[in-house]
Amino acid sequence: MIYTDANWVGSPIDSRSTFGYCSYVGAIVVTWRSKKQTIVARSSIEAEFRALANGICEGMWIKRLLEELKFPIDSPMRIFYDNQAANSIAKNHVHHNRTKHVEIDSHFTKKKIDEGIITLGYMPTALQTTYILTKALLRVKFEETKSKLAC
Repeated sequence: MIYTDANWVGSPIDSRSTFGYCSYVGAIVVTWRSKKQTIVARSSIEAEFRALANGICEGMWIKRLLEELKFPIDSPMRIFYDNQAANSIAKNHVHHNRTKHVEIDSHFTKKKIDEGIITLGYMPTALQTTYILTKALLRVKFEETKSKLAC
């Protein structure tokens, strides 16, 4: 399972967004990442698709690693994120003028869905473990989220 998240225009200095993902094998976090995006996202959907594409790539790497270690995983990877608009675009793959700027990452995501490599799932923001990687949290929420990561 992989959980992804992004903030939009998170940096007050350069307006760049931050993305994060946590990858699980079973109930154990095996990789995580938090990184400022290299370009300024023009919408929250664009920021979310960048996070999603990075999470998919990480999941594909983990799957190949497990295959090398003789632990093949035959089922599609479950990827969770909290943006329902991005979820709709990824599954329906309908583009309009207002979504042209997310075409590359959405095509990549749609291709992986069609190939049976991934399945997407919506995860409400309040339940996202990756929230800790992209947003400043109050101490109580930080501790609660950290405990879910088994840190």
